[in-house]
Parts: sequence; structure tokens; C-alpha cells
Amino acid sequence: MAQQVQPEGPAADVEPEVVEEDGVFDVNETAEVQPYQYAITSFGADFPVDGLVARMDRGDIVVPSFDPEMAPIPNVVGFQRRFVWTRTQMDKFLESLLLGLPVPGIFLANQPNNVLLVLDGQQRLGTLRDFYKGVTRGREYRLEGVQAEWHGLRYADLDPEDRRRLDNSIIHATIVRQDEPTNDQSSIYLIFERLNTGGTALQPQEIRVALFRGPLVDLLRELNQDGPWRVLYGPQSKRLKDQELILRFFAFLYIGGEYARPMKEFLNKFMGMYRNPDDSTRNEFAGIFRATCLALADAVGDQAFRPVGPINAAVADSIMVAVARRLAAGPIRDLATLKGQYQRLIKLKQYRELVDSSTAQEDAVRERFRLAREVIAAAK
Repeated sequence: MAQQVQPEGPAADVEPEVVEEDGVFDVNETAEVQPYQYAITSFGADFPVDGLVARMDRGDIVVPSFDPEMAPIPNVVGFQRRFVWTRTQMDKFLESLLLGLPVPGIFLANQPNNVLLVLDGQQRLGTLRDFYKGVTRGREYRLEGVQAEWHGLRYADLDPEDRRRLDNSIIHATIVRQDEPTNDQSSIYLIFERLNTGGTALQPQEIRVALFRGPLVDLLRELNQDGPWRVLYGPQSKRLKDQELILRFFAFLYIGGEYARPMKEFLNKFMGMYRNPDDSTRNEFAGIFRATCLALADAVGDQAFRPVGPINAAVADSIMVAVARRLAAGPIRDLATLKGQYQRLIKLKQYRELVDSSTAQEDAVRERFRLAREVIAAAK
């Protein structure tokens, strides 16, 4: 069925517009309101368990991932999620199916290539995949803490009647597809954001890594390792904030004239537009980013994004874009002039006000980029 989904309005308790999180002073993305309506098609489907496992094995259903520091595993897009069920939870879920008990449904998103992305139900599907394969976390998967008749059994050990009962168990799926807008998956992002609220809430870039998987995500991860960038940012962020700032640099550099709140929607839009860059675009992105970081790291050093205290994301994006635009006009031969213009910009009262509060407001964004561009343009 087709339906219009409108995001929720602001809560009664107003959250601050800017917060410090993971060592970065930035817009409070969780407090931003999406001012759009979406055309979404949704329908229900009942899958037998063995059919779900077969679809995962073929890559027709993919489990998203959010953690770039864990080793890749089969049938999981990118990297294994760090939030996993305990063995007791896994075994009890399988026991419920063997007993013929109903289990919660799952949410799937129909991607443009008709691959189904798991929005909710990762742990249940991962448990099924592991049990059918006979291995979980590098060890043979035998049921424990279940009824005696199944204790110690693998999937291959089940008697035919129990195997058929498990294979034929039905899991209900709600499948959603964004019809409008067509390119940015913004409503799927919102559904993902709202479904994944248990435990440690996912950060916006963690969701993007899962939702917009592909060459652009891979490029952000690669550039995040570059030496000059690490000088500017510091130790790697465990929640991908450093990768989000790289994305933000590209978004403002290439489509900054289209910026409108909320910030996360703007970044999602860029991810959708450039999700699969060709080799020429990829090389262009990498070249601009590396030249910009090298100039800033050499001229200013590790305090470039930290005029006071932690990294200031508004300083980082405006300085990076200003330096990139200056380099587009020709090389900066005297880095001392770049440092001097940077210091001049940081001391401007108007600029400091623009990067310290209301940093996502459209007028404030345009003005901070204008000031940074005009001042940095004088570097020789």
C-alpha cells in the first residue's frame, strides 16, 4: 500500500542545537526535525525460515553493518555489527521456532536493485544463518540451554520432522520502498534511525555506512586513514564522526549551494547522489581532499579545527572548503600566509559567533562559508 509518512514534530523539551559528542562540537543531529513528507510503498510478506536463509546466502537479503574496525564476515555488508545477541538469546529464539511459537517480524527495505536490506531483525536472521551453517563466532553451533531433545544438536542433527518444522516456520516481514524522493533513501534512513533505538543508539554516519554501502563509503574509509587528516582530526573516532566530517567537506564543496536544514538530510542527499562515483570522480575527490589536508596540516597543524577546546565541526567544514577553493585557483607557495589568514579568520568576532551557535541555520552556514572563503583566498 502507498502512504505518506510525515516525521514527528519537535518534542516539548527543546534540546540544544549544538552539542559535544565523541570529541566534536557539532549540530545536535538527533534534535533536528525532518520537514518533509515521503511517498513510501509498504507491504507484508511471509517467508519460511529456510527461504530467508537461502536468500541471505544468495545475497538477495543483506544484513547491514556499522563498525569498520571488525573483520568482515560472509553475507554481511561491510563489517560485523558490534551489538550482538548472547548465545542464550540465540538458542531461545531457535527453540521458539522448533516449538512452533510465533516470533517477532522483521523490517526490510527494498533497494533500487531489488536487494532487501534488513532494517530490523539483524540478530534473528544472523542466528538463523549461523545455525544453518553450523558455525557461530568461529565455533561449531550446537544448541544449549534448550529442551533435552534438542540439547547439543546442530541443524544437520535435527530429525526430519523437527528440521521440516524449523524450515517451514514463518517469519513475517514488512517490506518498505521509498518512491519519492527517488535518489537519497531519506525515509529509509528515518525508519532505520527509529527502529535502532535499543542499547547504544546508532550515530548518523553508522546508519549511512549501512544504508549507502558502496564505493563512496569505501572512499571515506580510505581517506580517513591519510596521515595529514589524522594530524588534523586526531585519534580515530569509534563512532565514525571523522568519516562524517570528510563527507561533510565533500557535500559543502560540491553541493553547498543546495544546503537546507536538517544537516543529516543534506548529507544523506549527497551520499545518494555520489554513492557510486566513477573512477574519475573518485580520483578527483581523493586529490582535492589530500591536497587540502596537506596544506592545512603543514600550515596550521593539529589545532586547525580546535580554536578553543574540542574539534569544532563548523570550523572544520568552512576552513576545509575555503582552502580547497583557494587551491583550485593555484598552489599556495607560502604556507605562512595561509597560517596568517587562518589566524585572522579565527579572530574575527563575526566568524566566531557563527561557528559557536546555530551552526546549522541556513543563513549562518552561508555566512561562515563566505567569510572563510574571502579570508583564506588571500593566502599566497
